[in-house]
Order: sequence, then structure tokens, then C-alpha cells
Amino acid sequence: MMSRDEALALLEQYNKEQSHIKHALAVEAAMRYFAEKEGEDGDLWGITGLLHDIDWELTQETPEKHTHVGASILEEKGFPPEVVRAVLSHGWGICSDVEPQSLMEKYLYAVDELTGFITAVALVRPGKSLQDLTVKSVKKKWKDKAFARGVDREVIAKGAEILGRPLEELIGEVIEALKPIEKEIGLGEN
Repeated sequence: MMSRDEALALLEQYNKEQSHIKHALAVEAAMRYFAEKEGEDGDLWGITGLLHDIDWELTQETPEKHTHVGASILEEKGFPPEVVRAVLSHGWGICSDVEPQSLMEKYLYAVDELTGFITAVALVRPGKSLQDLTVKSVKKKWKDKAFARGVDREVIAKGAEILGRPLEELIGEVIEALKPIEKEIGLGEN
């Protein structure tokens, strides 16, 4: 498998928008965090998180092709089948019928939308930082359906459910996972 630097260069070859790169970095950080907690391969999980939306900008006009184009790109580049399948499974029920089965797939499905939601919550706070962000603050914004409308809360809740984890616990851990990289994802710059 390619190195993290090579994977980042590959991502940037297909994605030019900084918001998409920052999202990929956030998902990578969350995946590495959970891989460590679960005693799994942090590089494998991290690179999978980094590249999960490699086709995002290519499929904007044809959202039903999202994950499928990305899986093809990664397959052509020689990525292992577990990475390709994880990329497909993170779109389960949205643009893919590949259900998350492995632990890596379940975490990717659960944290993809959640990293975006947590980032959005941090951005509206005075310090624009994760350092003092609480689960309670995230849950308060969760209830406000007008806030971050594009984030599918049902997918996040379903992700926590398939992991067998309380949503509040998952939120807390994703906050912790993102804290070390907040500058790279555009937070904490107040």
C-alpha cells in the first residue's frame, strides 16, 4: 500500500477544494484514533479515511456514482480489497448497497458525517476551537434541525448503532480525535 504522503497526493490529484481536503483529514484522524483504540492498523484505517471521498468532486453531478468511482480509482491503484470495500460501504443506503461489515467499515460509516457536524459546531463557537467543545454543545446543535442541514443525522445515529456505541460516547471520542489536528482542518484560528 502507498504511504500516507502518496495517499494525500492522490487525494489532491482528484480534489482541489480545501473544504474537501480538510474533511478528508478529519476523517483520517478519527479513523487513526479508533484504529489505535481497537488495536487495529492505524495506517490502513487512516489512509482509508483520507481517501474515502476521493471521487467527491468527480461525482458532484452524478451523486449516485459516488463511492463507485472512488472504489474503481483505488482498485486501479492497487489498494487492498478491504480499502476498496470500505470506500463503497461508507455510502450504504445513500449511493451504495454495500453494508458496512468489518470494524473499519463500521467506523468509517459512523464518523464520516459526524466529523463534519462536529467541525460545523466548532466553527460557530467564539473560539472556533475543539479544545473546549463539549458533547452537550454538540447535542444542543444536533436538535436544531436548521443547523448544518446537509449533515445526515440519521446516518450518524445509525453508525453509532451498528457499532453498538452510545451516540454521546462516539461524539466525545471524535472530538478528542480531532483536537490534535484542529489547525489543519481550519479550527482554533481565532
